[in-house]
Amino acid sequence: MVIILKNLLITISAVAILGCAEEYKPKPNAMLRLEYPKPVYKPSSLDLPFNFEKNLASKDIETIVVESDGKSIGLNIEYPQLKGTIYLTYKAVNNNLFDLIKDAQNLTQKHTVKADEIAEVVFENPNNNVYGMFYEIGGNAASQSQFYVTDSTKHFLSGSLYFYAKPNYDSIFPASEYLKKDIKRIMETLEWKD
Repeated sequence: MVIILKNLLITISAVAILGCAEEYKPKPNAMLRLEYPKPVYKPSSLDLPFNFEKNLASKDIETIVVESDGKSIGLNIEYPQLKGTIYLTYKAVNNNLFDLIKDAQNLTQKHTVKADEIAEVVFENPNNNVYGMFYEIGGNAASQSQFYVTDSTKHFLSGSLYFYAKPNYDSIFPASEYLKKDIKRIMETLEWKD
C-alpha cells in the first residue's frame, strides 16, 4: 500500500509540474536582414608603389609594416561595421617571383582543412599590367577570400580577408560577399607606380 501511494504521489507531482509549463509557440519564419552601405570608391592617397580604389565604408588604411629596405609593406583595410579586415602585403620582385607566388598559393591551401571548396579565378588586366589569381574559399575557413597580383617584373601584392569572429560560413556570408566585391575592385583598379 505504501508503494502504491508513493507511486501515485510521484505521478501526481509530475503531472502538476509538467502541466504548469508554458505552452510552446513556434516562432514565425523570418530572414536575417543585414544592410550594408552602398559602396562608394575613391583612389587611395597613400605613398605606395601602387594605387587602387578603396571603399569609403572602410576606415582609413593603416600601414602596419614597412621593412627598412622599403621593399615590403603591410596594409590593413578595416571595416568596423562588418567586423572584418582586408590584409594587403606588397613585396618588390627581385628574381623571386616564383617564391612569392608559391607562398601566396600555400597560404590559401592551408585553409583546405576547414574549407568546403576553394575556387580559383584567373585575373588579367593587360592595360595596367596586372595579372594574378583570386581565391574564393567556401566553408568555415578562417579566410573567405585571398588573392595575389603582379606585373611579373617589379611588383607583387597579395591580400586576405579575415573576420574578427569564429568562422561560421552562414553567419559571415553576407559580409563576405560584400567584401569580395571590394577585393575585386582593388584588383581591377590597381595601377603600379614605376
